[in-house]
Amino acid sequence: MTDTLQSTTRALMVQGTTSDAGKSVLVAGLCRVLARRGIRVAPFKSQNMALNSAVTKDGGEIGRAQAVQAQACGIEPSVHMNPVLLKPNTDIGAQVIVQGHVLADMDAVGFHNYKKVVMTPIMESFTLLQQQYQTIVIEGAGSPAEINLRENDVANMGFAEKADVPVIIIADIDRGGVFAHIYGTLALLSESEQARVKGFVINRFRGDIKLLESGLEWLEQKTGKPVLGVLPYLHGLMLEAEDAINCQQVEAADHQLKVVVPVLTRVSNHTDFDPLRMHPQVNLQFVGKGQPFPAADLIIIPGTKSVRSDLAFLREQGWDKQIQRHLRLGGKVMGICGGYQMLGETIADPHAIEGEAGVSQGLGYLSIATTIEKNKCLQQTEGTLTMPNQMPVTVKGYEIHAGVTQGVSANAPVQLTDGPDGQLGCDDQVFGTYLHGIFEQQGACDAILRWAGLEATQTPNFDEIREQGIDRIADTIEEYMDLAVIWPQWADKFKR
Repeated sequence: MTDTLQSTTRALMVQGTTSDAGKSVLVAGLCRVLARRGIRVAPFKSQNMALNSAVTKDGGEIGRAQAVQAQACGIEPSVHMNPVLLKPNTDIGAQVIVQGHVLADMDAVGFHNYKKVVMTPIMESFTLLQQQYQTIVIEGAGSPAEINLRENDVANMGFAEKADVPVIIIADIDRGGVFAHIYGTLALLSESEQARVKGFVINRFRGDIKLLESGLEWLEQKTGKPVLGVLPYLHGLMLEAEDAINCQQVEAADHQLKVVVPVLTRVSNHTDFDPLRMHPQVNLQFVGKGQPFPAADLIIIPGTKSVRSDLAFLREQGWDKQIQRHLRLGGKVMGICGGYQMLGETIADPHAIEGEAGVSQGLGYLSIATTIEKNKCLQQTEGTLTMPNQMPVTVKGYEIHAGVTQGVSANAPVQLTDGPDGQLGCDDQVFGTYLHGIFEQQGACDAILRWAGLEATQTPNFDEIREQGIDRIADTIEEYMDLAVIWPQWADKFKR
């Protein structure tokens, strides 16, 4: 391998000692740092396992994190930024999406064997991006030290070796054991993989850096590799999560509207609720298995990768009875995508797309019926939203669903460029829509929250909040990382 960091870094891979070490955030920040300097940069993640996804303009599906990283670059997301996306639909299986479109459902063993085949489209996508951009910032998946997954690896060092790219490893000191994580990860790599590692980044540090310096010196002496930066813990950082549900909320003296979201077993695109987490007037609570619903003004049933099985799970928890009582007391209920389908009369899966073939009785609050079909609807869309006793407002977002829903009237509350969407029912107490991202526009968020009982809405600008989060990460990286070592060809751009 050429010593890439000694000459020209055409690509850089960020791997982590653990999941949630900060890979996605670091990649987004590095992309913004380069884009600020006029460098054409794109993100890349060869394989992603996540139920949070985004839709590209040309109707492909990628991981949500790569869409945010593309925004950090100032470019449109592309299916080539995440050529393999795995969406778990059971504990041992997942829907496999290749270059934006569904290939097949595979169990874990089946996909492990398929990896040697899927490396071809992965490299096609990576090569295409390299032809279009000056540099690529690549995100690994999980940890490169998972030795049981080393054979045919396409997500970490297997890809790095194939693409001949340098690697930096990030570790989260807030978890504890950061030196063991870094040293142990490096020790479990092969000699060629170890040579590929150009340095380390320590993430989420709190306290006096002087107390860490002796450990940093030990690590550099033991490994012969530099610590490229120690990033501080960024309190209150609001940025969309790749997969894990983020319960952090903006601090506010008075949360006037109480919103409850049940956490289904295959909950998907829970980033829908990020604008509500960041809303100063909303108290958003995620309710998990075995927990009753607290008192609320609005219950929102989220999207799910397995609608019928999660509908059964919802009933097992007794949440259907609690929703019934909530409506009796005058509360409001909303469903998004799979949650919208659950609010209808029936959900049929004749082709066994999401599990066993069959028909499930819905909750019965909306006069719609859904059939799960083989072809998935993937599109960005826009239009208007009209809630009861309110003027129409602009709305936009994206659709990801295999369900085809019958019973939607021409005067549905959501009017999109490709037709009507959604329904109101139960004397306007229940509302459902297929539209993900519906809370991201101030007007649409205001309209729904007013319908739910919040009179004087003060909805913040979600796009500005996201941009501020990306800029905050980039500012931190510029202050605490030695970027000239990573990109020597642009060293003059990183002078402090």
